[in-house]
Amino acid sequence: MTDVRTQTKDLLNALNAELTEREDAVSLAFLATVAGESIFLLGPPGVGKSLIARRLKYAFADGTSFEYLMSKFSTPDEIFGPISIKKLKEEDKYERLTERYLPGANIVFLDEIWKAGPAIQNALLTILNEKIYRNGDVDLKVNIRGIITASNELPPKNKSLDPIWDRFLIRLEIGKIQSFSNFVNMITDTKDVYQDNIPSDLKLKEAQLNDWSTKIDAIEMPAEVLNTIQLVVYKIEEHNSRPNNADQPIKIYDRRWKKIVRLLRTSAFLNGREKVDLMDCFVMQHCLWNTPAHRDIISDMVTESIRKHGYSLAVNLVNLKKEVADFEADVQEETQIKHSVEEEQLLPMNEEYYELAKNTNQFSGSFIKIEQFRKMDTADWQVTNFYDEEGNLRNRIKAKSGPRENTVEVFHNNEKLVIDLITRKKERVEIIFKKPHKVISDYWDNRLEKLNNYIAQQVEKINTSAPNEINHLAENLFVDKSRAEVVTANLEEVKMALQDLKLRLEKLHYAYGAD
Repeated sequence: MTDVRTQTKDLLNALNAELTEREDAVSLAFLATVAGESIFLLGPPGVGKSLIARRLKYAFADGTSFEYLMSKFSTPDEIFGPISIKKLKEEDKYERLTERYLPGANIVFLDEIWKAGPAIQNALLTILNEKIYRNGDVDLKVNIRGIITASNELPPKNKSLDPIWDRFLIRLEIGKIQSFSNFVNMITDTKDVYQDNIPSDLKLKEAQLNDWSTKIDAIEMPAEVLNTIQLVVYKIEEHNSRPNNADQPIKIYDRRWKKIVRLLRTSAFLNGREKVDLMDCFVMQHCLWNTPAHRDIISDMVTESIRKHGYSLAVNLVNLKKEVADFEADVQEETQIKHSVEEEQLLPMNEEYYELAKNTNQFSGSFIKIEQFRKMDTADWQVTNFYDEEGNLRNRIKAKSGPRENTVEVFHNNEKLVIDLITRKKERVEIIFKKPHKVISDYWDNRLEKLNNYIAQQVEKINTSAPNEINHLAENLFVDKSRAEVVTANLEEVKMALQDLKLRLEKLHYAYGAD
């Protein structure tokens, strides 16, 4: 598998060697072609859409290419080949000579696709979906690896174009070069960008592609990937159900999802892996938008699904947390008896003062600062301030903490007075532990063991497979390396959550099992 990745990487580097800021388009076009799918490039004239298609054909050793610029005057003869006069005369058969035309090609580029007439579009539908061209009365199996289409506009709002628009699995918008230095290099470079500079040993042969196709079908789709797809499906349905999105829903049908899975498997295979990972899932964002207005929405859906739920769903984290919480509640209910106790608690006048109770030897000042009272002890006298209800200082007298709780002892007029502070009765709940019956304790031990075993299995699974995935996330050939942070963030959260659940179970076992 590593040889596959090395060859793919070298091939992509060679295809991009003379191009500027077109790495994403080239890599995705290559990915679609190996997967046997189509790609639509949206962009103004002169941004390299046809150049990408022409260079892509050099990646294939045994292939032939067909390229055509559509117009409203294009005829089926120009696309699918002329009628065979000989067949028509001698055998009375209506057949086309397809060898040097679209049905006989391996790589096809159709520019200004929306200008094609209905006859051409209808024939393209079966080619795009079933790889079959109806030539007269014969169903001709075509060997088209990839179809690249392009236009400077989206299909007009015409329902007759919806089926063919749906056939383009990857949709990518291409703009002008962003970096000025890259722009200068591009306009001053004199190399022939249309020249075939791909080493022959890198080119893909037909037998190799057939072998790859079989191996791609065997690529594993792990739980975290399937769960992510399911969550994106749900988010799209949720988006479409909102009234303000009713006029512009995101339409994704079952056939497209099946093709997306094939594309993800192809991405994993070309990256040298035996299973799809969450990084591959970012490729989906190029397959799910219907209009440019949907692209950011789809990107956020895919990113959020991976960031918040990728590995979380794979380890069933939500249900696991609920089960541990339910277990804690059961143990608490069975082992803890709540007992209410009434006790006197100080009643502060506000956040700053306690009030002294009335007594026959009352002196000026009925309030003491809470902070000062808390610093008192029963041994040492200290000069203490007493205030009236408006906070005015009324007395400075020696005082200390009283012999009883919630009292203050003062030395006034050569006499010691013990004065109560105003309190209120408040109910306090005491927890009394009750040891569970052995039958219940044994049941809990069994429940605890199952939960611990499940957590241990998930931790082992992550520790075994995740390091390899994490180390290679940023090296994905078809996804920007910045996306790796999204995947690693989710994985770290899941690992911490599992560790926290393990600790909670240890505390729980101590709570009901302690003597």
